[in-house]
Amino acid sequence: MPFFHTCGPNEAMVVSGCCLGKPLLVPGGRVFVWPVIQKIQRISLNTMTLVIESPQVYTQMGVSISVTGIAQVKIQGKSEEMLRAACQQFLGKKNKEVQKIALETLEGHQRAIMGNMTVEEIYKDRKKFSLAVFDVASTDLINMGITVVSYTLKDIRDDEGYLKALGMARTAQVKRDARIGEAEARRDAGIREAMAEQQRMESRYTNDIEIAKCQRDFELKKALYDQEVNTKKAESDMAYSLQAAKTKQRIKEEQMQIRVIERGQEIQVQDQEIIRRERELDATIRKPAEAEKFRLEKMAEANRNRIILEAQAEADSIKMKGDAEAFAIEAKAKAEAEQMAKKADAWKEYQDAAIVDMVLDTLPKVAAEIAAPLSQAKKVTMVSSGKGEVGAAKLTGEVLTIMNKLPEVIEGMTGINISKSLSHATR
Repeated sequence: MPFFHTCGPNEAMVVSGCCLGKPLLVPGGRVFVWPVIQKIQRISLNTMTLVIESPQVYTQMGVSISVTGIAQVKIQGKSEEMLRAACQQFLGKKNKEVQKIALETLEGHQRAIMGNMTVEEIYKDRKKFSLAVFDVASTDLINMGITVVSYTLKDIRDDEGYLKALGMARTAQVKRDARIGEAEARRDAGIREAMAEQQRMESRYTNDIEIAKCQRDFELKKALYDQEVNTKKAESDMAYSLQAAKTKQRIKEEQMQIRVIERGQEIQVQDQEIIRRERELDATIRKPAEAEKFRLEKMAEANRNRIILEAQAEADSIKMKGDAEAFAIEAKAKAEAEQMAKKADAWKEYQDAAIVDMVLDTLPKVAAEIAAPLSQAKKVTMVSSGKGEVGAAKLTGEVLTIMNKLPEVIEGMTGINISKSLSHATR
């Protein structure tokens, strides 16, 4: 007994068997099927959504990126030829198997398109990429009876930051354009403000110029009056200062003359004192030459220093540096000349006696220097041949022997016989 079979618009029935030269395709509707001698099969015409992942694919320039695409595909039921091809490929298979075949086909074409384009082309022109994948994939899937309803590029990403760098460059460009636009707007506003400010300042400067002219005339007249007053005042002050300076100069000259006279009298007194001291020294016996020499040197040095200090003080007080320095040099030269003259006279009168006195005064020091090495010796070893003195007497005798040779040395160096000079001094 035959049976009628029906199906909805989202599937197709395929009847094969006896009395049919080729399978009967019925996309939606009804069909009469003889049991046993004929067989009926169904194939889904529903739209299938495929998520196409293509990770780590190298593009035309060798940059690795990952792309995710979304495709809507279905078995075409309106075209008998495509439906027949789909039946040949997928009849009897589950929807998951059909989806897997379509997904692998689309994924392969997606990778191929990625390899033929640069990252910039895929990133900037997604429509071009989608159309390229759609066209290439549709050609292959049509042969399987599958129609690509739509294909959309969902996501582009990379692990190296290449896409981020592209976005940063674009962002920087947009920000630059925004800053340029803002700067141009500020510039236009500034220009208008400057023009308004210029007009305001022109009016202000015009008023200021008039005020400055009036003030200038006032200042010029006032300056003329002040000049006359200051001139008279300066002349008066200068005359007073000049007269005061002349008076001070005369007073300083008088003071200088007084000091010169005082110094002359002091020098005379010093000369008399030198004569008195020389006579007094003649009456002495012990160290006459040394005492006179020491006294004359110290007195002459004191007088020289006093005269130098007075000359320098006088030069500073009268503010006449040139004359004061000349006076000081002259006074210093006179003092030194007087000192040298007194020394020469003293040495001339007491030459032998002074030398003898100095030699006698120095003999103890010479003896101490001769005996100094012996005082520092820790141990003395003496060898005697049995003749002469030994012990401390021998050491003392050696020192005295050296001391007895000093008059001969002094006579050889100075020509003065110490023994004769001593005998004359004792008489």
